[in-house]
Amino acid sequence: MDILDIQNLHVGFRINDTFYDAVDGVSFTLKNNEILAIVGESGCGKSTLATAIIGLHHEQNARVTGKILFGERNLLECSEEEMNHIRGAEIAMIFQDPLSALNPLMRIGDQIEEALTYHTDYSRDEREEKVLQLLKQVGISKPEQVARQFPHQLSGGMRQRVMIAIAISCKPKIIIADEPTTALDVTIQAQILDLLKELQNETEAGIILITHDLGVVAEMADRVMVMYAGEIIEEAPVQKLFASPKHPYTRLLFNSMPQLHSTNERLNAIEGIVPSLTHLPRTGCRFASRIPWIPKDAHEEQPIFHEISKGHFVKCTCWKYFNFQHESSINR
Repeated sequence: MDILDIQNLHVGFRINDTFYDAVDGVSFTLKNNEILAIVGESGCGKSTLATAIIGLHHEQNARVTGKILFGERNLLECSEEEMNHIRGAEIAMIFQDPLSALNPLMRIGDQIEEALTYHTDYSRDEREEKVLQLLKQVGISKPEQVARQFPHQLSGGMRQRVMIAIAISCKPKIIIADEPTTALDVTIQAQILDLLKELQNETEAGIILITHDLGVVAEMADRVMVMYAGEIIEEAPVQKLFASPKHPYTRLLFNSMPQLHSTNERLNAIEGIVPSLTHLPRTGCRFASRIPWIPKDAHEEQPIFHEISKGHFVKCTCWKYFNFQHESSINR
């Protein structure tokens, strides 16, 4: 069952009185009890997409069009008051930097209780008890002590657990996790990911997991969307994508991962950079400039999605002609 249906979403930012789309025509669905991973380089539009879903773009500086259907409601047509009741209660977000997201002047317990005060009719005693339950639920062993502390007194992993406690406090139907393990060491990363998986199994919430870490995707996701330059360029169930990535960008992403048994002393890098908003090509294949050894006629003038197997979609036809650059030079 689809709990979120995004149709032709555009998010443009004002630069010198002109709007440039950072998210350009994105469409996808999220099912109940599903973890959907969105991957891509920094600057490809992942976080912009997430903040558009929960309505955090200021109308004067951003233009958001399309449809974000949550049940029977189009969130883009909801008033700010309606969105305030949806955020936290029905759709929650875990931000990538908990130290910035948490209020440095409020105690941890008060910050968790704030969501309960706004979205529930619990009494004060019930809220205080619920705060301690949530802290225990996210694996904090001394909840009474932590509830009295301020964010700067906690480690990065503890702060991220507090963010998760706030996110799940009202049992939302959708959780958006934006780089939830950034800047955490490997052991804490694993604990946070295990915690998210456990909570998802308990609440059956749909989770949108935004990351650039393909290892996290392999461990967590049911389905994966690969994003580049504001567009979705490949989508597939996680097993299919890892077994047989198709789009040149996806293949290059996988190729750039460190290999345990590789004898190559240098990491493989993707040529070039993601174009800036003002220089982003709005026609043709947006990745073409970064694979110049592929012939121009391999790309579609107006790239569309092609379903190459059940549930596996790829944008543009260039995937059929792609070889890694060293392979192309050998073939010549």
